[in-house]
Amino acid sequence: MKQIERYIFRIALSAFLACLAGLTGVIWVTQALRELDLITAKGQTLLIFFLITGLSIPALLTIVAPVALFMAVLHALNRLNGDSELIVMSAAGMSPRHLMRPFLTLALIVGLAVAFLTIQVLPSSFQELRDLLTRVRGDFIANVVQEGQFTSLDSGITFHFRERGPGGTLLGIFMQDRREAGRSVVYLAERGQAVDLDGQTYLVLEKGSIHRQQPNSRDASIITFARYAVDLAAFTPPDTDTVYKPRERSTAQLLFPDPNEHYYKLVKGRFRAELHDRLTAWLYPLAMALIAFAALGDPRTTRQGRGLAIAGAVAAVVGLRIAGFAAASAAVRSPAAAAALYAVPLAAIALAVLVALQGSRLRAFNAALAARLRIAGAGLPRLRPSHG
Repeated sequence: MKQIERYIFRIALSAFLACLAGLTGVIWVTQALRELDLITAKGQTLLIFFLITGLSIPALLTIVAPVALFMAVLHALNRLNGDSELIVMSAAGMSPRHLMRPFLTLALIVGLAVAFLTIQVLPSSFQELRDLLTRVRGDFIANVVQEGQFTSLDSGITFHFRERGPGGTLLGIFMQDRREAGRSVVYLAERGQAVDLDGQTYLVLEKGSIHRQQPNSRDASIITFARYAVDLAAFTPPDTDTVYKPRERSTAQLLFPDPNEHYYKLVKGRFRAELHDRLTAWLYPLAMALIAFAALGDPRTTRQGRGLAIAGAVAAVVGLRIAGFAAASAAVRSPAAAAALYAVPLAAIALAVLVALQGSRLRAFNAALAARLRIAGAGLPRLRPSHG
């Protein structure tokens, strides 16, 4: 890469990193605000909060990176043109092909990074996020019971606490266990807190009493305690096999699925669409970068407005993404439509390269054609109105 190409590459790279960090940060904050109830309402720790929100970052990067690259190429070309550097490069004999090289190099780097994220990292992050959310939702204290309400479970347990104190402490606890027919056990405690020990979750009660009623008897026994631990495993529903969605499965599992799996038989089209969508995701950074170059890569004077070219590039990128989503939706219903997932970005790349490399010739041809039409129109005899 020549020195001038390295100069252009640094401008585009710095703009890409700035756009990527800004867009990812803004979207991550909006996603994180939606998960604040993990701390405020469900009593989870900051570690769980950052784990859940952090696992969504790879998915954000795959969406934001092509858009950030598109914005970076537009910014770099607009800056070079505004400083008249594109005109100087063109006058010095630098062809559009050489000018495109640094942008194409950056697009290939971003495309390979997106391919690695979508093929390898993204399925693992989705699967870990699913497992983590399952564990959080399985937390009886954090998700099932509500402050100030009596909550009845199908297993025969009724739970109530007056309010939630600092550090996740529950105040004013009432718990009735009627799982055994004819027998009732009532737990009363001033406070309690869920504690994890050796992979099991216990509710540690403090300063309370246990009221037991024997079967077929009105006699009851009362036991007071300073501290008492209750196993919460009985309060949660039994574990069931987790069925991972297509986006949560590895690429190898999508390539070689189990044909006898019931879930695969139900959503076979979604498996196919997810696989081809992963394999084509890296093409979109290339397509968007080349669309931006085709729009602004031609040197122009500062008096010539470039707003129309930028608007056209934005419209082309929006149309590209809409066509990609439509192709993915069609691939779910039809195996033949999977080819459209490859055709859409490849067609955009080919058309953008044609416009970028042959744009001056096309414009010259259009100008010559328009001039000939004007000359031909001027040579036609004019009709004069008759005076009858």
